Amino acid sequence: MLPVQRLAIRALRPAVRGIHSGSIGTTGRTSLPINTVFKFVPQQEAWVVERMGKFSRILDPGLAILIPLLDRIAYTQSLKEVAVEIPTQSAITQDNVTLELDGVLYYKVIDAYKASYGVANAEFSIAQLAQTTMRAEIGQMTLDTTLAERNTLNHNIVNAINSASESWGIACLRYEIRDIHPPSKVVEAMHSQVSAERSKRAQILESEGARQSAINVAEGAKQAQILESEAEKAQQINRALGEAEAIRQTAMAEAQAIERVAKAIRGSDGGELAAGLHVAQQYVEAFGNLAKESNTIIVPASANDVSGMVAQAMTVFNTVSSNQKKLVKDTSAASSVKPSQGQIAEHGTGGFGSEQVGH
Repeated sequence: MLPVQRLAIRALRPAVRGIHSGSIGTTGRTSLPINTVFKFVPQQEAWVVERMGKFSRILDPGLAILIPLLDRIAYTQSLKEVAVEIPTQSAITQDNVTLELDGVLYYKVIDAYKASYGVANAEFSIAQLAQTTMRAEIGQMTLDTTLAERNTLNHNIVNAINSASESWGIACLRYEIRDIHPPSKVVEAMHSQVSAERSKRAQILESEGARQSAINVAEGAKQAQILESEAEKAQQINRALGEAEAIRQTAMAEAQAIERVAKAIRGSDGGELAAGLHVAQQYVEAFGNLAKESNTIIVPASANDVSGMVAQAMTVFNTVSSNQKKLVKDTSAASSVKPSQGQIAEHGTGGFGSEQVGH
């Protein structure tokens, strides 16, 4: 058997033993794989092969055949997402407050060649870059901004790390700040500020409630006065309408009564005597009720002369009746004869004026 064949057989024996034992493809490897000609690359891993000390190729997952003594597996890179804990560090904000911060960085190898030859220790380098970037970003922000805008801070740190680690073949997926520890005195001042702010808001809300309550009470009183005045107005209007209607009805009733009495007096024999009798009865009833209404009694000079009072009343009645008849007669005569403009003026100033004076 040739020496080269013997060497090949010796190289194959460890590979076969590795396949049967299941050691190939395990994670947490502490040493580089040995060239056994036939190698099985695990999933989500990339093996960098050097031939005679120079980069040769990158092995993809699956079966790979190497040349003994010439090929060497120089680097193994995991293509999975890796979480790196960033230790606690101090940072000074823009308003000179010292903070203690820690976080977690998630990165992934996207180029096995750059990750192998671009940086000596990728995990250590990315952790140091995250720390320095976080200090630089916090130095540009105030304490309140740092506490309120964590997402913005995380986004800025990720962008800064990606721009710096582009030549390393590493992509920073995200960065999360876990804890921020301000000084104890600053924490006490923040608690006092929060308490004062809450007290201020409570007083403002209480004053606004009192103000709104006073406005509602005043508005209610205003509406009550408006409604009361409108009700009083409607009541007065209704009362005035009722009184006017009562007066109208009373006047109509009195007019109808007077008209009927006048017709009865003119159209019946002895009507004037009946009217005189009615006047005498009212005269006697009026004197009978004087003492009931008041202690003061007004008695005419001829209180015992009832017939004289009746005769006087009838005289007034006859005078009014004769004047009304004369007025009706003059009105009918004026309507039958149409006088001129001068005669109307003379008649108006002479005839009616004298009658009104006589009446």
